[in-house]
Order: sequence, then C-alpha cells, then structure tokens
Amino acid sequence: MNGKELEKELLWEAPHIAKEAPAEREAAAEFCEGYKAFLDAGKTERECVKTAVEMLEAAGYREFAPNTAYKAGDKIYWNNRKKAIVAATVGTAALTEGIRMNGAHIDSPRLDLKPNPLFEKQDIAYLKPHYYGGIRKYQWAAIPLSMHGVVGTKDGKMIEINIGEKEGDPRFCITDLLPHLAAEQNQRKLAEGIKGEELNIIVGSIPFYEEDGEAIKTPVKLMAMKLFNEMYGITEKDFTRAEIEVVPAYNAVDIGLDRSLVGAYGQDDRVCAYTALKAEIETAAPTHTTLTILADKEEIGSVGTTGLNSDFVLHVVEDLCQSADADLKTVLRSSLCLSSDVNAAYDPTFSFAFEEHNSSHINKGCVLTKYTGARGKSGSSDASAETMTKVIKIMDENGVHWQTGELGAVDVGGGGTIAQFVARMDVDVVDLGVPILSMHAPFELASKLDIYNTYKAFKAFYK
Repeated sequence: MNGKELEKELLWEAPHIAKEAPAEREAAAEFCEGYKAFLDAGKTERECVKTAVEMLEAAGYREFAPNTAYKAGDKIYWNNRKKAIVAATVGTAALTEGIRMNGAHIDSPRLDLKPNPLFEKQDIAYLKPHYYGGIRKYQWAAIPLSMHGVVGTKDGKMIEINIGEKEGDPRFCITDLLPHLAAEQNQRKLAEGIKGEELNIIVGSIPFYEEDGEAIKTPVKLMAMKLFNEMYGITEKDFTRAEIEVVPAYNAVDIGLDRSLVGAYGQDDRVCAYTALKAEIETAAPTHTTLTILADKEEIGSVGTTGLNSDFVLHVVEDLCQSADADLKTVLRSSLCLSSDVNAAYDPTFSFAFEEHNSSHINKGCVLTKYTGARGKSGSSDASAETMTKVIKIMDENGVHWQTGELGAVDVGGGGTIAQFVARMDVDVVDLGVPILSMHAPFELASKLDIYNTYKAFKAFYK
C-alpha cells in the first residue's frame, strides 16, 4: 500500500459537504426556509413554545393524560408553564429498553425589562433593562429593537406584548456616542464600551400636553405610559407583574452571494430546537420512545422550574413510566441523550481564540462535542468512549456529515450545556449541534448544510 492509499486508509478529516455531497445544497436551502420562518415567529421562549404547540398539534400530538395506556406510534406532549415543552413518540420496544432523548434550549441572550423600567431624563423616555445571558453589551447599541412578552394585570389577566415586528410598527433603540465625542469612551476596555446601566432603551420623546393644564412632573414618561395604556390597557404598576424581553427587530435572512448561511438573532439554540422538533414530528414508528425537550433558562445556568436544572424532565419520564408500568431507574439507565446545543465555529478572523484542529468548521456538518466546560473541563459531563461510539455509529450508518469540536482553545474560555443535568439523571449523554459564527451576538450565522445535517442526525437518532 503506497503512502496515498495509506493516508486514505488511516487518516481522517471531516470533508466540506458541498464538495462531498453537492446535491445536499438544494435540500438544505429548502429545509432552511421553514427554519427561518420559525426564527421569525419565535423570538422568545414563550413564542417558541406557542409555535411548537401549533406544529405538534397539527401533526397529531395531544397533551399527555395521566392514567392513559399509550401504544406504539402515539404522539404526546407536555407544556411546562408555556416556557418549555417536551414531545414524545411512543416506540415499539419496551420503555425499559431506554428512551432516545434530545434536549435543546429555546432561550437566547437578550435584554429583560427591570420591574420598574420606565423613566424620563432630559425630555427622553427610556426603559431600563437587565441583560440576560452572556452578551457583549456594545453589540446591542444602535440597532433596531422590538419588545415581546406578557404583562399581568391586577385582575389576573395576562396580556401579550409584541411591538416592533409587524410592518409599520415602531422600533426601539439604545444610543451610542459619535466617534467625534468618544475619546474618553474609547479608553474603556471593550467589555465596558457600553456599560450595563447605559443600556437605556428609548421609547419616546414627545411630552404629554394639555393647554391650560397643570404642570406634569415627567410629561414624556407620562406620554409613553399613555400610549402603552392605549395599546394594552396597562399602567406603570403592571410592569412589576410583567415578563418583557427586548430583542433585535429584524428577521432571518440569507447571507452571502451563494446564500449558504442563515443570519438571524437567537440561533443559539433555536437552530437545534427547530431541527429536533422537525425530526420528532416526522418520526412515525421508532424502536425506542423518543423524547424531544425544548428547555428554558440554559443561558443563565438552566435554573428555575422551566430549566433542566430542575426535575421537570424527570417528572415527564416518570409520567411515561407510570403509563407503561415501567421501572424509572431501569428506563433512565438504558436511555441515551443528545444534548443539542451549538458550538463556536472556527473564525479565521479571530484564529487566536481557537485550536484549529479541534474546532468545528462551517459546512462540515453537525458537531459532536465530547465535553464542554472551561479550562480543566469544569462544568462538563464528558461523554464516555462508549457513548461516542454509539452516536458516531448512528451518524455513519445514516450518511450524516459530522465533525468534532471543542469550544475554543483550552485556556481561552469555555462554556456549558444541559448535558451535565441530563447526566445527573443517570443518562448517557453527548452534545451534538450546529457550528455558529458570532455566537451570542444579536445577529448570528449558521451554515444551511450544517443545519440540514443536524436535522438528518436527529432523524437517524430517533429512527
């Protein structure tokens, strides 16, 4: 065997999909049209759950009913407080042979309004936010913003807020200094280019006025609140009962002359949520019962009742076990899970942050991340060789393009996913997702070929 033959036999490198399988370009482009629509419809976790319920019910899923014996092929879902959702297709094998779990998250970095957000300064009305998740604050200034969420009223009604997405809607904005006056600001570290308390969102500049009326202390604030009241019937006190998120006010678009990338807000991690949901819906008669988890709060540690660092998924599995008269511990120990989250794609412009040979690259497929964490794998579940072998076998046997990748160079940073919380349930788990450029920015990029192969991976995993 000569050197070239030996190289082909012994060495491996993930190929560029457009070279290896050029026919996939058209299929990937078509698949991503639905994905872009999903991103536009679901810019918050609540909106994602609402959209997911519509998709699931249209496909024949029904909410789980206790004390019901489900048969193979039945499709059910659990809606957790309208902010997280789990869907399942009952398999032909006994539940004790294990579940094929797939967990993505539907929350993304954003700006949340504070409980007392509205104020006026020098004839401008602002809303004061508290940023959510890991953002680079300077990226959120001087871009159009929209407002989404719910407000509770004193009589217990929940009113949906959505301003800035429809044609003709007003938008909102955070200001930044012009270069001519930014000499002092330019001396700040990049992380403090815009400080947290400088993320003030402009909502108005016209004062409330009535001829011969009594002087108003904060007339611009009053006008802004009057407009909120006219639109939604709310008062300033109602903000204390609200959950309002401010996000970028633009839709998903194609990027590049070749339209090879999707550019949008919130692809971390709605790209895995959509691909998992589509694979779940299209699964008809799986061997193992499937469990597709779209969770909340991952960006702040998976805390709270809708995050994976709670027992809500464990309770879902308990529901299934009770319906099938199966032992919970046996089911969990026999199960396999994909923690479906994105990874940082290698960026040649910022190559210093990566170790090239152990990074994921765009257009080379979904990325298997054996471990996440920081520096010495802190906060990682670190998938076993056996788990990696099982998952890679599924990918290879089903023609899925995949690669491996770490989250940056060893001492540069790191991150975590829901994998550690799944592992806590005694379930084997590994991360699998899409490489992302500009992750956590208000506008992220993902390859259509990678998105499509992530969908193919989930289909194969469920099959």
